[in-house]
This record gives sequence, structure tokens and C-alpha cells, in this order.
Amino acid sequence: MYMLNCRHALKHMKEGSSIINTTSVTAYKGNAKLLDYTSTKGAIVAFTRGLALQLVKKGIRVNGVAPGPIWTPLIPASFSEEETANFGKEVPMQRAGQTIEVAPSYVFLASNVDSSYISGQILHPNGGTIVNG
Repeated sequence: MYMLNCRHALKHMKEGSSIINTTSVTAYKGNAKLLDYTSTKGAIVAFTRGLALQLVKKGIRVNGVAPGPIWTPLIPASFSEEETANFGKEVPMQRAGQTIEVAPSYVFLASNVDSSYISGQILHPNGGTIVNG
């Protein structure tokens, strides 16, 4: 899906444009219970970096955001009551993030004023979890 979306969007993009993909901290940490999700998010990281290399000469930046545990309506809808109560407590900040705490990452990466020299990178709003990558 990412490839098809980008292929279509590129027809309308010009120099100075930006593509921002969403991945997850899971791409870097792994998750034994969510192997399909983990591998998909890892593929998005690789796609982001490869596409950044392809588009740099066209002046189009490609980056990503890999949030850690973020509180969304999906959490109580798909987790048990106990899992919901403990969601996010495993990160150094000992809480799940809010979507408003992730949004500035996208705004920063979209802005040519703030991030014109950044491409092929992933930002990690994740409650202090240290990731390699």
C-alpha cells in the first residue's frame, strides 16, 4: 500500500515536498506476539530509507515517525481490562503517550523551514525508550 500511495502521490509532488511514513517502535524492539505487525513496521522503515535515497535528487524528502505506546481508542477496544490499565507502563516515562504528543513530529518533518536537511530518518516519540536504528 505504501508503494502504491507513493507512486500515485509522486505524480503531484514537486521539489521541496515531503513524504512522512508511520512505523512503530516495534520495528526496532520486536514483539513475539505481534510478528506480522513487527515485520510490517520494519519494512516501512526500510522503504522510507530506500525511497529517501531515490528521491533526494528530486528535492523530495522522505522520513518517518515511529511512536511508542500511544493512547488511542484501539487500546481499550482490543486489550483486556488489565492490559489497558498497564498500557505504556513499560517505557521509562511509565505512561502511554497522547496523540497530541506525537503530532509535532509530523509537523516538524513536513516543514521545509525546520527540517530541510533531514531525509531518510525516523523520529521516535516513545516515552524515553532507547532504540537503535
